[in-house]
Amino acid sequence: METLAVNSRIQIPHAEFDWTFVRSSGPGGQNVNKVNSKAVLRWGVGRSPSLPDDVRARFRARFAARITSAGELVVTSQRYRDQGRNVEDCLAKLREMLASVAARPKQRRPTKPKASDVRRRLEAKKLSGAKKKSRQRSDWD
Repeated sequence: METLAVNSRIQIPHAEFDWTFVRSSGPGGQNVNKVNSKAVLRWGVGRSPSLPDDVRARFRARFAARITSAGELVVTSQRYRDQGRNVEDCLAKLREMLASVAARPKQRRPTKPKASDVRRRLEAKKLSGAKKKSRQRSDWD
């Protein structure tokens, strides 16, 4: 059984994917009118047992616009003139999407600037202000 391997933790069997093929609007000349070379991949993100829960939550949050109301992700490819290469392209797109959400994002720790940095910044501001002040014309009348 073939699987889509994203990393050691995420392995999705091809049996979870639903494929349809339609006529492509891409390159192909007259051949494009008679060959279904566009690949459409549908995958039920919510019901996939192969996806860990934390990755599923991040995936749904990041790609919410690409998931249908039925909970299916739709990925299409019509880059190439033949079906097989478009299937591989769809799988590559899905692998890239999953890889982008596979790792947990680092938690940001709020930091404060060092006291010396604050002092240096304020001194630079004072010098800049003094320089501008010295450029002004003084009225002694």
